[in-house]
Amino acid sequence: MKFPSGKTAATVRVGEKGQIVIPKAARDLLNIRPGDTLLVLADEEKGIAIVKDEVIFRQFADIMGGNGT
Repeated sequence: MKFPSGKTAATVRVGEKGQIVIPKAARDLLNIRPGDTLLVLADEEKGIAIVKDEVIFRQFADIMGGNGT
């Protein structure tokens, strides 16, 4: 399936230890590299989201009127 530029989707399987593998297309799209820190957000009704911590820091800086550093 071909996705619009800047978007991707995939299914993943949870392993015995509760781990998932982030698909290569998603890692490439979001520039996720070994050693990066990700934030996992979970909501019982809405599900789960995984974002790079720098995205949250940037949004927080915008809210606080900072420059993201």
